[in-house]
Amino acid sequence: MLRRFAAYYKPHKTLFIIDMICAFTISAFNLVYPYITKQIINNYVPNKLVSMLLGSAGFLLGFYIIKAGLNYFMTCWGHIVGVRIQSDMRREMFAHLEKLPFAYFDDNKTGVIMSRMTNDLFQVSELAHHGPEDVFLSLITLIGAFIMLATINIYLTLIVFAFIPFFVLYIILIRKNMKKVYAETRVAQGEVNADIESAISGMRVSRAYTAAEHEMQKFDIGNDKFVLSRYRQFKLLGKFHSIMTFFMDFLYFAVLLAGGLFFFYGKIGVGDFTAFVLYISTLITPIRTLVTIYDQIQEGATGFKRFCDIMDEQPEEESDTALNPDALVGNIEFEGVTFGYGEDDGSPKVIKDFSLKIPAGKTVALVGPSGGGKTTLCHLIPRFYEIDSGKITVDGYDIRELSRHTLRKNIGIVQQDVFLFNGTVKENIAYGNFSATDEQIIEAAKRANIHDYVMSLEKGYDTEVGERGVKLSGGQKQRISIARAFLKNPPILILDEATSALDNATEMLIQSALEELQGGRTTLVVAHRLSTVKHADEIIVITSNGVEERGNHEQLVAKNGLYKELYDYQFKNL
Repeated sequence: MLRRFAAYYKPHKTLFIIDMICAFTISAFNLVYPYITKQIINNYVPNKLVSMLLGSAGFLLGFYIIKAGLNYFMTCWGHIVGVRIQSDMRREMFAHLEKLPFAYFDDNKTGVIMSRMTNDLFQVSELAHHGPEDVFLSLITLIGAFIMLATINIYLTLIVFAFIPFFVLYIILIRKNMKKVYAETRVAQGEVNADIESAISGMRVSRAYTAAEHEMQKFDIGNDKFVLSRYRQFKLLGKFHSIMTFFMDFLYFAVLLAGGLFFFYGKIGVGDFTAFVLYISTLITPIRTLVTIYDQIQEGATGFKRFCDIMDEQPEEESDTALNPDALVGNIEFEGVTFGYGEDDGSPKVIKDFSLKIPAGKTVALVGPSGGGKTTLCHLIPRFYEIDSGKITVDGYDIRELSRHTLRKNIGIVQQDVFLFNGTVKENIAYGNFSATDEQIIEAAKRANIHDYVMSLEKGYDTEVGERGVKLSGGQKQRISIARAFLKNPPILILDEATSALDNATEMLIQSALEELQGGRTTLVVAHRLSTVKHADEIIVITSNGVEERGNHEQLVAKNGLYKELYDYQFKNL
């Protein structure tokens, strides 16, 4: 994993190398002060060498000015390196998310994914900057301090450094527990973010049902779990820091005791003893830095692992030999298709041995009770999910042999739950064809019966629709969705409960737009309102047992079966 993390430095290696050179130079400067102090006490002051004293002071001042500039570079550009790495990872993660199968998003909460992309990658960014820089600076200072201490008195140095292995051993022993606790904290934080995202998205529902107290209780449960995980984290961190602080204080104690005895017995002079104490201060600074950064390393390492967990998810498979025909006509055929959402073979199947032919340009409606798999069939045509067995073909091509881009480019979908992106009306219609001109967008809006309404808005097509289109009514959002489909102009059209949530007047307005949209296209319609499918070329009645009946409206009514029963029930009060 370390090698994988290091690879993200490659595009920014020039800045990174300069940052490391700055860290090395600062470490070297930190070793100069005790040495000059020793020379002043042992030589310049006793021998009254004022010029040497002033020269050394000027030399130190120059070093400190240069050191200030180097610290500025490290603080500014070092952080920029971390932010750029974070940006690269975020871009890579977003691109990977765009390729993941729909099943991944079925199993993972949006808030948790957002937490990984924001909170986790922020910690990775901090690690990317401070980790190598602080560790490198600390190691150089530790090695340099050891060498300088050894030149003063090797025996005293060995006595002091004999305690270092105990420090390293303790870090190794505590590392496993800290890694586990930090991972638990990240999971808890992701769950809290998911609850917040869900609560804010559903704010209107919770207000309508006066469920604020219930939502507060749900939030408190997740929030308490987060607090508990943080408590465990900080309890362990407090234990770690207290022991490390005691260790650093003990180093002072050891050098004062051992150094005092060495001075008492004439093994070391006053200047050397002073320099030795100062070098111990220099030695303790990187140790304190390593102790402080250990928490950051754990945070960053946990965040990077969670980043890798997403990056290691298998994207939608695409064959190297995938076909990309110039255009599709729209002949669709299901041949013995079986599908279930579960991954294991024993999971229940939503679709069992389903077969159906839809000739190009024809309209086929799927009706029947909920749970029969009508919407699932619509999701299988654009390969949102992979079938368990059987085959689906378009114009004779097995859809698994076509590239997903080519397949989906030839399919337009209008759903009951329209999703509008946070942006303008024009931007949302343009999802049908990003290269479309303003004139083409306006023409699509006219055909979807939404142009007049858009022009009544103060900013027209530049009006912001709000998050998920919150500023528009259901019918207005639906017509924007239809305008997208007009703009895309696909040979295959899927209408999944496109009018079921609308009032009768709005439905009639939208139905006329849909009828124009269906013209000349292969259309698969899922509907509960049977009035909207009376003129379909074929109507398939689907239940949990599979296909119950099929035929046109008149044929199915004449059969006096399930379709007739559903039809009579819907129109009994008319």
